[in-house]
Amino acid sequence: MEQLEVLQNFFAMEKARKAEAYRRLNRYVKKGQIVFAGSSLMEQFPIYEFIQDLDIPYTIYNRGIGGYTTREMREMLDVRIYDLAPRYLILNIGTNDLPEPDYTPEALIARYEWILGDIRAHLPEVKIALLAYYPANVEAAMPQMREMIRRRNNDRIREANAAVASMAQRAGVRYWDVNAHITAPNGDLMPEYTVDGIHMYADGYYQVLRALLPRLKELVDGD
Repeated sequence: MEQLEVLQNFFAMEKARKAEAYRRLNRYVKKGQIVFAGSSLMEQFPIYEFIQDLDIPYTIYNRGIGGYTTREMREMLDVRIYDLAPRYLILNIGTNDLPEPDYTPEALIARYEWILGDIRAHLPEVKIALLAYYPANVEAAMPQMREMIRRRNNDRIREANAAVASMAQRAGVRYWDVNAHITAPNGDLMPEYTVDGIHMYADGYYQVLRALLPRLKELVDGD
């Protein structure tokens, strides 16, 4: 078995393991709260520690799973969202679609629209916000990740963000760009915040939280 196939099998098993862990954990949630859902960029958001450290007055559940695409998200909406019956849903999904060989913005948006439609059908009262995709930084990337990040570059990210923003407007959901404090003047993800050119350390997520919290407060308080 080639190394690539071994890695793919490992990541598939990891995704399945995390999904099953969430399925069991969902038995104990308080429904009607806030859910963060998406891929690794959401999974690695240390929101539980921020809630304690900063006395954030919300119950937030993180249901991110690393490596997920919109295709995979469509198949796991029960575990990631419906089992928790959230009142508020913050989504960041789709960046793993960008480097795929057959990627097009139109196909990404079609899948994203399907996800939103299914969520609305199951949870008609939920309030949804879509996060802008974070920028990347090829120069700060690990060598083994640079080719992938070149396919997931900031031009493609900006194009995808514009498409998601337009879709959000059509769908009547919120679109939140919370990237101001993590974006360098040249449009890259600030190198001091990134682990590998894409993912961030906790202080990078703190900068995201600075922009996110006022919007979240307005969403909850205005309900």
